Amino acid sequence: MSEHATDGPEPAGRVDSGLLSTVAAGTHWAPHDVLGAHPAADGSVTIRVLRHLAQAVEIVIGDGDGDGGEGRAVPLRHEQDGIWTVTLPAVEAAGMPPATAVVPPYRIRAAYPDGSVRLDDDAYRHLPTVSEHDLHLFGEGSLERLWEALGARPMVHGGAEGTAFSVWAPNARAVRVIGDFNAWDGRETAMRSLGSSGVWELFVPGVGDGAVYKFEILPAEGAWLQKADPMARRTEVPPRTGSIVTASQYEFRDEAWLRQRAQHDPAHGPMSVYEVHLGSWRPGLGYRELADELAAYVTGLGFTHVEFLPVAEHPFGGSWGYQVTSYYAPTSRFGHPDDFKALVDALHAAGIGVLLDWVPAHFPKDEWALARFDGQPLYEHPDPRRGEHPDWGTLIFDYGRREVRNFLTSNALYWLEEFHIDGLRVDAVASMLYLDYSREDGQWLPNEHGGRENLEAIDFLRHVNGLVAARHPGTAMIAEESTAFPGVTAPGEHGGLGFTLKWNMGWMNDSLRYVSRDPIHRAHHHHDLTFSLVYAFSERYLLPISHDEVVHGKGSLLRKLPGDRWQQLAGLRGFLAYQWAHPGKQLIFMGTEFGQEAEWSEQHGLDWWLTDDPRHSGVQRLVRDLNALYTRCPALYERDADPLGFQWLEGADAEANVISFVRWDLGGRPLVCVVNFSGITREGHAIPMPATGSWAERVNTDAEIYGGAGAGNLGRVHAVDGGFNGFPAHARLTLPAFGALLLEPLVPGERNARRPSRRSELAADGSRLTAVS
Repeated sequence: MSEHATDGPEPAGRVDSGLLSTVAAGTHWAPHDVLGAHPAADGSVTIRVLRHLAQAVEIVIGDGDGDGGEGRAVPLRHEQDGIWTVTLPAVEAAGMPPATAVVPPYRIRAAYPDGSVRLDDDAYRHLPTVSEHDLHLFGEGSLERLWEALGARPMVHGGAEGTAFSVWAPNARAVRVIGDFNAWDGRETAMRSLGSSGVWELFVPGVGDGAVYKFEILPAEGAWLQKADPMARRTEVPPRTGSIVTASQYEFRDEAWLRQRAQHDPAHGPMSVYEVHLGSWRPGLGYRELADELAAYVTGLGFTHVEFLPVAEHPFGGSWGYQVTSYYAPTSRFGHPDDFKALVDALHAAGIGVLLDWVPAHFPKDEWALARFDGQPLYEHPDPRRGEHPDWGTLIFDYGRREVRNFLTSNALYWLEEFHIDGLRVDAVASMLYLDYSREDGQWLPNEHGGRENLEAIDFLRHVNGLVAARHPGTAMIAEESTAFPGVTAPGEHGGLGFTLKWNMGWMNDSLRYVSRDPIHRAHHHHDLTFSLVYAFSERYLLPISHDEVVHGKGSLLRKLPGDRWQQLAGLRGFLAYQWAHPGKQLIFMGTEFGQEAEWSEQHGLDWWLTDDPRHSGVQRLVRDLNALYTRCPALYERDADPLGFQWLEGADAEANVISFVRWDLGGRPLVCVVNFSGITREGHAIPMPATGSWAERVNTDAEIYGGAGAGNLGRVHAVDGGFNGFPAHARLTLPAFGALLLEPLVPGERNARRPSRRSELAADGSRLTAVS
């Protein structure tokens, strides 16, 4: 340091002492108005810097370090409360005539009582990093790539490497960025308000990838709040709550997948979904390990997609990700965001689409996160009759506020664009659609027309679905919606919500209620089995057997079924074949594919040891064969929402507990499904058939290779003239107890379908099938 650093020239232009005090305390809304370099009309430049506890401060003008290099050290004098000042005459400022001077490049060197010296750039010499145009778009709710304007963005700005911090906090009196780079003392990193936008911004030189930070917000009333960044792209591992500056280095290799996806309509293609909770599929695996093991397993079983329970950061693991605090950050429990990208990339390389649960319906009340973010309701609706969810103890987004809508819309695009996600399953849509959802009279406010519909939420959903469809053709938006709200999958321009698919919760509830009954009572509840076909074509549906059905005392799907273990496994196999054959895409939760016995626990994971039992590995084999038939046979997916693609063969045989139907593809080729939900093997049971001739028994869920008893039709069925129920032919079949048959016409020249005679086992990793005696 130069000697007598405090003896610099007197500053030109005094600043009010009170103002200096607020700037020094980091409580001023416009610190750049005082700190940094300020040219005067006469061409001189006054520079003020804030360095608390420093003994001496100087600026280094130009390049070098000021001690023998090209840079020149100019001492500053202490003005007040840690603010140091110098005025550079015009000739010194730029070597140019007065009134044409520009601010010279400079850095700050400060010496401290402990002998340390710190040389760094001045945060307050830099122009804003958020453009006026972006602020305008954000204010009107249309800044689609919001993550490029808000949050923590590592960059080179004004010739310096650092991180631009920006946050929306319109009700704050002051905002500071704090972190491990400033000892969590934000007085020297106070942010500036960017006018009426409500956005606060500061570029901090020297801060880069890996820095931990939060925003410190001074509300209109009360003490400072420490808040995680709503736009954080990475966080500390819970229970720690800091946000982390992150720069991605990952380069995707899935260009061919994305090109093919853009030409594909998921509503009319095959979609067989394996739902996964990442933390408990195989506990202890991170994103990178899952990229190898999960991709191999799902490919081995023939699923077309995986669906992840929410990946966005959440503090409470027991929420399974459904109480999100950092909407833009993949949970750090399993690795870096680039590791999650590698997982998606690996699944794409294996031919597997990736769906992600997305939670725009509500968020938790954690005081360090979104709740009352700037001291007042901001992301949540201010009226608790619209802004709080009584059942879940969470807050509801204010869908009518443009900036909040922008935050959520951009978040949907973020997962699709930054992580190449192939679709979002939108959680709890019903709670968004209705103002009286889970509320008693007097606990909710009607809309402007006096109705119960949440018009702002409906408009938001319609908007985000339309935007995703336009920007990312081939992706899917899927609604978890449990009511009869009309037009969930109808186009937005026709008054619908514009979703690609809707979860068929009615089918799920009815069918599970039916198969949970003892077979002796099922005849009296046959409508539970057939009612879904009354409305199956009113929307485009996905049939879910999800995580919600195997927790909270409900037991696993296997344990729902009556009887001894053999009967339960037989019933499970028959039910899965019925699900695969029913109109609609299908989804099962992990563990269902091998007959998970225990209720799912996110802490303990799955009972993988069961796959050593041939009876359970046989269920795996069945799922693999169902998926193979499903993806090969267009009749099972092409006309899911077309009533002409389905016909009952016999839907009223309640006494026998038997249903049969035919699925048709666009070329008129049929697939017949027959399910015997009784516990009795029925010999010679007559079923009407669409045509005479030989039919291959493509799947028999009672085959020995699946762990069954082997009752069936030796792989071939012959339909003869003399049908009923309006069909020209019939066949007499052996229907195994609790079993299902899937039949296709034999292709001319195809040899007789063989009945498998050897038992097979599927390895737990799905890698290969090994035949054993």
